[in-house]
Amino acid sequence: MMEKKKILEEGLLERYISGELTDELTQMVEEALEQDKSLRELFDAMEADFERLGLEQAIIPPPNVKNKLINTIESTQIQKTNWLPFSIAAGFAILFGLSTVWLYVQWQKTQNNLITLQEQTSDLQGQVEKLASQFELTYTRFENINNPDVVPLVLYGNEKAPNSKVVAYVNHKQQLVFVNPKGLPTLPKNKTYQMWSDVNGEMISMGTLSTAEELVPLKYIENAESLNLTIEPEGGSAHPTVEELISNVIL
Repeated sequence: MMEKKKILEEGLLERYISGELTDELTQMVEEALEQDKSLRELFDAMEADFERLGLEQAIIPPPNVKNKLINTIESTQIQKTNWLPFSIAAGFAILFGLSTVWLYVQWQKTQNNLITLQEQTSDLQGQVEKLASQFELTYTRFENINNPDVVPLVLYGNEKAPNSKVVAYVNHKQQLVFVNPKGLPTLPKNKTYQMWSDVNGEMISMGTLSTAEELVPLKYIENAESLNLTIEPEGGSAHPTVEELISNVIL
């Protein structure tokens, strides 16, 4: 199907998801998605990846620092009497003492609030730095799959793993491979998934896959004819276990 080939080679699915296509190309992609089941499945898988990469991890902000300062002190009503100078001086001394004690208490409260605020600010700074690092990683991954040179490939599971589905993003120009393993069942701790490239009949390891990750970078193998996924012992194998092959796709 000529339209399908054009859509895949020119990266129109990625541009359709990000809303970059003209009205004419948008209509062409939508019609192709309605007519081609395999293209629709590929699109659904890619769309799910984009949604996961676009999600921001919520960070709970620190509680607001509530400074409770005493705003009023009881005023002493001075009756208009004929106080002696000594009495007036004594009254001022009492007021000065009360004010000094009040100010000392407020100073201690302010010091405690300042320490709390500094601790919260330091914690918030750490969270901001973590968020920035996560954003940079997410943006880099997004760039790696939203690239016109990337060819998305879906590896469907065989009878050994009928519900498995893996999306591989291959960039032959930059020699990069990223794989989304989220469609794979979780394995026992003593087992792992491993991807292989078939080059002239020789299976070359591209690396192991962890289902705990969103996108796994694998080794790019030149002149590969197909990608093959097997289940191997923990840590991977030097050679593929043929009877544990669960999926493959021709390049």
